[in-house]
Amino acid sequence: MKNIVKLFSVISCLLISSKTMAQLDTLNYLKQFEINKAQYINQPFSYLLSQMTQIQPKSHWADSNGKSKNIVKASQFLFCNMDYIGNRVVTLRILWKDSFPRSEVKYYQNKNGFHFTNEEKIFYGNKIIKDILVSK
Repeated sequence: MKNIVKLFSVISCLLISSKTMAQLDTLNYLKQFEINKAQYINQPFSYLLSQMTQIQPKSHWADSNGKSKNIVKASQFLFCNMDYIGNRVVTLRILWKDSFPRSEVKYYQNKNGFHFTNEEKIFYGNKIIKDILVSK
């Protein structure tokens, strides 16, 4: 029984460690886009996505400012499975040059459960990037 508990503990540690390492790899990869953001500012989001050859966003969340919750000025793109969200995940935050109605994003979020699908790629694709921030 003690061996089973030890084995389970080791496996648990390895799984947690692998998720942490994956997050660090993702963070380091995305930081390169933030460092080189001058290449992407004033460009459509589709250009940034086309440069992300190793990983693509898995979910998206609209950010509103305090004054108007009906206007989206930024979006957060997450690069982990939905069941991992909330555990200080790596986030790519895009500030948009022009804001847009939150109702447009809500439609896709409700339809696709916040997953980043081809529909969202098309929706966000022509939106112009104002700034890029990467955080964990």
